[in-house]
Amino acid sequence: MRGFLQWIKNRFGKARPARRLFVVSAPSGAGKTSLVRALDRERDDLSISVSFTTRSRRDTEVEGQDYYFVSLEQFDQLRRDGKLLEHAQVFDNYYGTGRAQVEALFARGKNVVLEIDWQGARQVKASMPDSQSVFILPPSRATLEQRLRGRSTDTDAVIARRLQDSVEDMSHWHEFDYVVVNDDFERAVKELGAIISGQGDDLASRRPQLHALVEELLK
Repeated sequence: MRGFLQWIKNRFGKARPARRLFVVSAPSGAGKTSLVRALDRERDDLSISVSFTTRSRRDTEVEGQDYYFVSLEQFDQLRRDGKLLEHAQVFDNYYGTGRAQVEALFARGKNVVLEIDWQGARQVKASMPDSQSVFILPPSRATLEQRLRGRSTDTDAVIARRLQDSVEDMSHWHEFDYVVVNDDFERAVKELGAIISGQGDDLASRRPQLHALVEELLK
């Protein structure tokens, strides 16, 4: 009988491991979404929170999988009702993370990744200090421009604006706990995975090796 009671205690008495929130940010074109989705396919303990956005849906995007596409009025209502964990304006559109969506993923025992910009990351850190933040940097300005042009979805004027805005985005790299340089995709996925697993000390944003790269990216 004692053995059975011990089995019950071991099976059901242990507290579920605390799940964590990870924020991943990057300038447009740095490869953030590709990295996060590749890691999500590899790990059962991880889920990506789907954000709300007011921008138009692209032909390749799926409602509820890529974003929840809402009107500006609907977005404002979510914000006023306190249903957004964070929200920010990016270019001419608004983006936000639903509190209920994150809580539902935690309830399923998942670590949660938010793909958001530095403005949202700052809000999340203020409300959830235990969250971990990661910034993705491109290996060079030339590579960033090449990636943006390779999408073939934006006009030259839009690309020029995104490149200009990317400098502002990258200037906030030091506000993040970790930095991953996406110069080799497979390695970057492994490095992001190491951070999620709590083994990313070598990828801390304070490491001196980043200084030369950041100076080149921001000049």
